[in-house]
Amino acid sequence: MAGHSKFKNIMHRKGAQDKKRSAMFSKLSREITVAAKMGMPDPDMNPRLRAAVNAAKAQSMPKDNIQRAIDKASKGDGENYEEVRYEGYGPGGVALIVEALTDNRNRTATNVRTAFSKNGGNLGASGAVSHGFERLGLIEYPGKVGDEEKVLEAAIEAGADDVESDEESHSIWVSVDSLHEVARELEKVLGEAEGVKLAWKPSLKTEVDEATAATLLKLIDTLDDDDDVQTVWGNYEIPDDVMEKLG
Repeated sequence: MAGHSKFKNIMHRKGAQDKKRSAMFSKLSREITVAAKMGMPDPDMNPRLRAAVNAAKAQSMPKDNIQRAIDKASKGDGENYEEVRYEGYGPGGVALIVEALTDNRNRTATNVRTAFSKNGGNLGASGAVSHGFERLGLIEYPGKVGDEEKVLEAAIEAGADDVESDEESHSIWVSVDSLHEVARELEKVLGEAEGVKLAWKPSLKTEVDEATAATLLKLIDTLDDDDDVQTVWGNYEIPDDVMEKLG
């Protein structure tokens, strides 16, 4: 079990999403609808839907919005979204994986390629960078649920593989197959998680300097701003002092 990782640097999720609440709600709604269409429209019977609903609740998404997104799937309303993954290199050779839910692959591919090319990156072929990541389950809790020791103990008991903690959050890594089982066990001790999802964990991280970080974060913000893009993962590590300078 490892500790004190700067995982928040791996998945950039603050700036753009905090500023654009409605865009974030739109992405959360899309994930809820897709999850409900792929399984039962009941969160208790559908682990992916349960995770999506919990993620929406963690962002204070109104209950009516959540129910509307589930109902849309039940009635067969709205667009048919498909999951697409893009891989490429950002500034400084940082490896990035972009996960999207789209109803128009051509539009999304064009937007993602443009974002990379305008911000010091290059979009690669499928499999270009994912070999440097491991596909795992990730369960996230805010720091306030307890100290590192408490969370580590709960995670070991629940069958987790690794825990990374800092002052703000706890990231609990598990095998893909055991994700929802471990999440259920953790919920008994720590309460509902902020996030339960499939994730890309880099085998090695690349530390970036201030100039590279500034361009990289601009690229990630541009991707985040796209309605089709759900998550951006990377193998970068931005030192705390650099993050402070960049604000």
